[in-house]
Amino acid sequence: MAHKILVVDDEQIIRESISFVLREEGYDVTEAINGSDAYQKVLNSNFDLIITDIEMPMMKGIELLEKVSQTNPLTIIMVITAYGSLETAIAALRLGASDYILKPVEFDELLIKINRLLNYKQLAFENQVLRRELQREYSFDNIVGKSDAMQSVFDMIKHVSQTNSNVLITGKSGTGKELVSRAIHFNGPRNNKSFVVVNCGAIPETLIESELFGHKKGAFTGALRDTDGYFKTADGGTLFLDEISEMSLTLQVRLLRAIEQKEIIPVGSTTPIPIDVRIIAATNRDLDEEVENGKFRSDLYYRLNVVEIKLPSLAERVEDIPILIDHFVDKYRKEMGRNIKGVDPLAIKYLMNYPWKGEVRELENIIERAVIFCKGEIITRNDFPQSPNTTEELVSLGGQTLTEVLSDFERDYIRKMLIQNDFDKEKTSQVLGFSTATLYRRIKDLNIQDKPDGVTTSHN
Repeated sequence: MAHKILVVDDEQIIRESISFVLREEGYDVTEAINGSDAYQKVLNSNFDLIITDIEMPMMKGIELLEKVSQTNPLTIIMVITAYGSLETAIAALRLGASDYILKPVEFDELLIKINRLLNYKQLAFENQVLRRELQREYSFDNIVGKSDAMQSVFDMIKHVSQTNSNVLITGKSGTGKELVSRAIHFNGPRNNKSFVVVNCGAIPETLIESELFGHKKGAFTGALRDTDGYFKTADGGTLFLDEISEMSLTLQVRLLRAIEQKEIIPVGSTTPIPIDVRIIAATNRDLDEEVENGKFRSDLYYRLNVVEIKLPSLAERVEDIPILIDHFVDKYRKEMGRNIKGVDPLAIKYLMNYPWKGEVRELENIIERAVIFCKGEIITRNDFPQSPNTTEELVSLGGQTLTEVLSDFERDYIRKMLIQNDFDKEKTSQVLGFSTATLYRRIKDLNIQDKPDGVTTSHN
């Protein structure tokens, strides 16, 4: 579709000659005889670019610029001015014009400027779309779970994302620490700035100082030019330090100084560089224990641990496994274009009883593989990789009809939900998504034992 351009000039010969040249280049051109005429056309149509003279009757170009900037801020404006009125053109640029061209108009120069401005607008639009996609990808909707443990995590993410405070995310490997860190960044005030990921355990100790803080040319063998580090790259945004517990004590001192002083000193330099970076750190270790053992500095720990978000393991949120399964099946069937409608109950029961050493990451990996190899529309136990307890699991679950398997699964699941909610039936029915009366009926029909004496429950 051709770009729409509005040409505004009270001098007919200038207006018509510019319009003629632009139409010859394939642009969709509309003409206006003055600012007032142009503004009425702007109210009735959207233009990609407005080329306007400054000195006109009825409404000057500067007034048109101000009005269009308020009503159609995405419209690009170029002003036409005489050489003696260059100061007016500069004033127009300060008010939001994107460029100017001098009279008499050189058409080759005009076309170059128009092409550059429209390309810039297209890039800005694509960048805006990409940013929206990023925000959607790392929205809270992609952190899946309805368990009490995950609801607590959601609440903390929503609160902390609106601040600039440092955050420490803890949890086993595979629980989604980087996903949570991205959700904090992309839903917060720094979302239009960089999000930089550094795996502290993957960079050799001899290089990590240079990688973090940058270096000057000649600082060491191979330093052929000045190089910015991760802190400088993340300036204004967020720096995610994964596996922070792997950082040496010597480097911890420098990191602490950078956080406290809000400045860095590149390797080979003595000049501090001011930085504005939010730190989100993550670890799968117990940093309290690391501090006690002298492996992690207590002062750095307290600087990083302004807010701690503890991510629960799958064993602590078993009721989220069916929801995670649905989420990953939906994700990968769309990516791969597979006609997969779901997972059968026997397979779900198997996954709910599986010892997830790799946590959510391992579950996602298994579902992705199952979507690849599934031969029908429903994923079955046979679509999962073999494991040492495969035979035992199949024997223990075999010999049952589908109705029996479904009943066993429903009985176990409702029982787990009752335990999770301290046998509060109203709350449990809300979590399960049906009425309290239905819950009572299912408890009776499935012969689910009510809360026995002496049973206590705990929540993480």
